[in-house]
Amino acid sequence: MIKLENISKVYRTKEIETLALDNINFEVKEGEFVSVMGPSGCGKSTLLNIIGLLDEPDKGKLNLNSLEILSYEDKKTARMRNQLVGFIFQSFHLIKELNVYDNVELPLIYRKTPQAERKKRVMEALEKVGLVNRMQHYPAQLSGGQCQRAAIARAVAGDPKIILADEPTGNLDSIIGHEVVGILADLNLKGTTIVMVTHDEMIARSTHRIVRLFDGRLVG
Repeated sequence: MIKLENISKVYRTKEIETLALDNINFEVKEGEFVSVMGPSGCGKSTLLNIIGLLDEPDKGKLNLNSLEILSYEDKKTARMRNQLVGFIFQSFHLIKELNVYDNVELPLIYRKTPQAERKKRVMEALEKVGLVNRMQHYPAQLSGGQCQRAAIARAVAGDPKIILADEPTGNLDSIIGHEVVGILADLNLKGTTIVMVTHDEMIARSTHRIVRLFDGRLVG
C-alpha cells in the first residue's frame, strides 16, 4: 500500500541546511494501523507530507497503492492525493466561516462529486463520528473533541484508502483523545490503512506497529 525506498529530504535556506529525512526505507501494508513516534523535529511530519504527496523527496522512490510516484505536480498526482488520501491534523484546519456539514462537504465539491452523492457521503461520515446533531454548528461552537471528530469526518467522507493523522490527539485531553483514536481504530477495522504521528506512547501501543524516528533516521 505504502512503500518508501531510500527517501531523503533536505530543507535549505541561505544560512542553514536541515536534513529532515535520511535514507528512509519504510513500508505499510494494506489495512495496517501504524504509529510514528520520535522527538520534535525528527522528521515525522515530513514523512507524512511525502506519503501524502504534499512534499517531494530530494531522492528515493515512493509507491502508493502499487503505483510509483514519478511527478509531484501534475493533475494526475493531485487527483490521486485527493481520492486516495485523507488528512487529519492536530489543529483541525476547519474553516471557521463554514458549519460542520459544509466543512465535511468541501473536499467533495473540489472532487466534483454530484450533489446527491455528496449529501449521502457527508451524512454517513457524520454518523461515523457521532456529529449528526452538530452538523449546523460552527467550529467556534464546538469543543476540541468535536472539532477533531468533524476533521475526521471530512477526511473519511471521500472514502480514502489511506488516512494520515498528524498528532490527532495533541490538543485533546486523554479521555477525548482515546475516543478519537477509537474512531480511527473502527475505521481501520473496516479496511482503512492509517499512519498516525503521536507523542503518546500508550496510544501508539494500541496500534499494530510503532515506527520510531530520530534525527531523520529510522531507529526502530
